[in-house]
Amino acid sequence: MKKLLELLKDGNSRTPEELARELETTRDDVLRQMDFLEHAGVIRKVPFMNESNGCSTCASCSGCEGGCAAECKGCVPQNAKMNMGTMWEVV
Repeated sequence: MKKLLELLKDGNSRTPEELARELETTRDDVLRQMDFLEHAGVIRKVPFMNESNGCSTCASCSGCEGGCAAECKGCVPQNAKMNMGTMWEVV
């Protein structure tokens, strides 16, 4: 789990499949580890885009530019994958 946390902290967005490849394990194992870490309060799921207004709900969100028609630069890391669904952040 230490390596998984390091990957989650490095600022790069990854799918569970990509995490599994980097950790040389399965997607299911990654999801189990993430579920454990979430229940322990170490990480939390963050919906990438809020359906009601298009703004992300991450802790670092300072609001959207362009009236929520564009991605919030405070929420979306540079070169992030778009439409990833759920993301996780280390608490």
